[in-house]
Amino acid sequence: MVRIVGEVMTQDVVQAHRETPFKDVVRLLDRHRISGLPVVDDDDKVVGVISETDLVRRQAALSTDGRARRFPIRPPGRSVRRADATARGAMAQELIGTTARELMSTPAITVHPEQRIADAARVMERHSVERLPVVDEEDRLIGIATRRDLLRVFLRTDDEIRQEVLDEVATRALGLPTHSVAVSVRDCIVTLAGALRHRGDIPLALRLTYRVDGVVGVVNSLTFHVDDARSSEEPSG
Repeated sequence: MVRIVGEVMTQDVVQAHRETPFKDVVRLLDRHRISGLPVVDDDDKVVGVISETDLVRRQAALSTDGRARRFPIRPPGRSVRRADATARGAMAQELIGTTARELMSTPAITVHPEQRIADAARVMERHSVERLPVVDEEDRLIGIATRRDLLRVFLRTDDEIRQEVLDEVATRALGLPTHSVAVSVRDCIVTLAGALRHRGDIPLALRLTYRVDGVVGVVNSLTFHVDDARSSEEPSG
């Protein structure tokens, strides 16, 4: 069975608006023990995402830029400790005046609830993000899917994966007789062996197997009886 994002997403989403102050963003993250949240506009459309990384990056930028701008040369008679304290105070004031609009990463990487979990996991990996806001057809926020949510699907045993490949791919999709294809699974990597009737069935078998939730790789050891690809290229007469 193909699992979709809507089955594992969290519907009660902790979120911020573009004008949410920095201190309130920090409070939300701390109170709910999360490492990031989506930012929405007045229509609940996702406009960005804030992560702890964004906050640290902003704080580091203010620390560096603030000292360079305010203290290019240490004033005579002022100690290093006093100068540092003044810089930290100025940085804190600037952070307090910062809003989610300035902190967020944009555009946000989002997914739809009907997307396959495996595809969403690949999006997450490609963009190096820990969470994906889930949106409807109008890009309105309806849920959140975290890396942990998606990885739960991949916590399947090799036996479970093997049985689904046999039942859903070999028997139901390809209509193969029982035991005509040997399926073995080790560490979520599936090996297909045996002889299919047509050569053109092999790519389909590999593609369907790869789409089974929990599969991270497919090894092709299949052969065929009829080379339908070659026969279709031969002139008719």
